[in-house]
Amino acid sequence: MESTLNLLLADILPRVASIALFIAVGVALANLAVEFGAVEYIAVLSKPLTGPANLPDEVGTAILATATSPTAGYGMLAEYRESGLIDDLATLVAITVNTFFGFVQHIFTFYAPVLIPILGLEVGVMYVGARAGISLAITVVGILAGAALLSEENVDPTARPAADSGEEEAERSRRERVVSAAESTWSKLRTIVPRLAIVYALVAVLTARDAFDALFAGVEPLTALVGLPPESAGVVGVFAIDTTSGAAAIAPQLGAPFTPQEAVTTMLIGGVVSFAFSTFKRSIPFQYGIWGPAFGTKVILVNTALKVGFIALTVVLLLI
Repeated sequence: MESTLNLLLADILPRVASIALFIAVGVALANLAVEFGAVEYIAVLSKPLTGPANLPDEVGTAILATATSPTAGYGMLAEYRESGLIDDLATLVAITVNTFFGFVQHIFTFYAPVLIPILGLEVGVMYVGARAGISLAITVVGILAGAALLSEENVDPTARPAADSGEEEAERSRRERVVSAAESTWSKLRTIVPRLAIVYALVAVLTARDAFDALFAGVEPLTALVGLPPESAGVVGVFAIDTTSGAAAIAPQLGAPFTPQEAVTTMLIGGVVSFAFSTFKRSIPFQYGIWGPAFGTKVILVNTALKVGFIALTVVLLLI
């Protein structure tokens, strides 16, 4: 009991407090960047991609919207599909091209302000870079698919849905934007920090008592197959439940037993397991809600095949 209390006071509380401080600063800056449109200056690069992919200019607007809100971007594409501007094949290509720009938002709102402070600069940048490379590769596949598969038959320029006015958004004052950013920051901190503290404490105690790996022993054959340390099984198991907590689980083990490459590989494998869980918990309801069961299933299958395929390729490259 005393050793557990010492572990909590000497290691866990200072680490959680330090991480919480960095997250608070990072999330606040990220929300301000979103509120004042800084993200859009990066996302505007998406528009030239629609030409090589044989997609209409309107899809470039949806891609731009995806960088600030993936839900908004998907909603715009659904509107274009329903109006007849793009058919099913063109919509699948547009969704694939969207991948990297959906990732851009997560750099500002999650990876940079949350994950990198937890993992440290070296491993954090390696992991985020790997995920960015995977997303960019999927986007390139989408562009190549559009160039090879799409033609004028997949696009109807006469079907152009009316766009919503952006005047109300433009009229928001600087103070309203700052208040909105502060509210978003506080909301995220209330979600992240308590969960992080609880899970981090549980992970540390289980690790100290050599019970953590046994809890997720079912994952061990997979991690052993690729030559990762035995401790990776527990990390992958936590990743399946929560990405932030998975990063917190591996952070104290960086250097020993995990090298940076092994840590990134473990988190990528954990990401695959997490993706499988999130598909049932979030993706199916979300995609079915936007597209309906028939086309929504196609979207899920394409997304899953590309993400799992490129993650597997990245894992192989890291282990060479």
